[in-house]
Order: sequence, then structure tokens, then C-alpha cells
Amino acid sequence: MAFPFFGDDKSVVARLLATLPQVGRVEWIGLRPARRQPLLSVPQVEALTDAHLTGDHARPKPGGKRQVTLIQHEHLASVAGFLGLPEPVDPGRLRRNLSISGLNLLALKNRRIGIGAEVVLEITGECHPCSRMEEELGPGGYNAMRGHGGLTARIVQGGSIRVGDAVRVLEGA
Repeated sequence: MAFPFFGDDKSVVARLLATLPQVGRVEWIGLRPARRQPLLSVPQVEALTDAHLTGDHARPKPGGKRQVTLIQHEHLASVAGFLGLPEPVDPGRLRRNLSISGLNLLALKNRRIGIGAEVVLEITGECHPCSRMEEELGPGGYNAMRGHGGLTARIVQGGSIRVGDAVRVLEGA
């Protein structure tokens, strides 16, 4: 059924998908100093254009789709709930680089976001959980993370990212 005041159904959905007026926030930053080592929580990091985060052991190829990983901060409590834990899961246990609050990250797929004054990320896809979640979170960790693994991104424009930085959807992206 079409909505006469909006136009056809496809244009309504397109308008709804494009409506993201809120601004998010960087809640946490984590770096993996070496393979299979605990993440280090840091107050700020330098994002290198089309490369990686300084201090993170991952070295994706230029143009790679997984230069940075992001997780929905609000999902930390959901994952804990699925595991029967009383407190939200520490983001460092989930092995993602940035924990972002205030924006539905899944609504950002294939879009560009600005972080702070300089950094531009292109959201490239979902970051599905791996079997390491069983090691980290215990039995059921993998299933608790399904649908809550976060997203991957490419660094379009580098610069500093700090805890507390605003995260905004870039127009036309």
C-alpha cells in the first residue's frame, strides 16, 4: 500500500534509510598490540589513511575493508544478558577497535561517518563473531555475539580519534 503523502513505497523506504540525524560518541578505543594478546584500552589513537590504527598489530592491505572494527556500545549489555552476566561485557574482550554509542551502527552499512574533527571511515560490512568468542566469553559466547559483532570500516581520511569524540553520518555518503 502506498502512502499518498509520501509517494511510492520505495521512496518512503529510501527516505527512512537516509534519516540519521543523531550524533554518536566514541566510548572506548582498543588496540591489539600482538596476535592473541589482550587489547589495550587507550584514550586516543591515530588513524592512518587507508591503512590501520597506530599501535594495532593488524596490517590490512591498502583498500582493505577491515582496517578498523567497530562495535555498538549498547550491545555490550545485550551480550552480557545472553550470557547471564550482571554487568555489560568489557569491550576489550570482544576484540573490536572502537565502541560507539548513540547511533545504530547497522544503519550505517555502506555509508561514511566522521569521527572528531578529521577522521572519515567508510563502513564496509559486518564483523561477524569468530570461535574466539567461546574462549573469551565461555560456552555460548559465539551465539551471544551473533547479530552483535559490529562492523568493519576502511579509513578514508586519517587523523586523531579520542574517547568522547562525536560520530556523525556524513551527508551524501
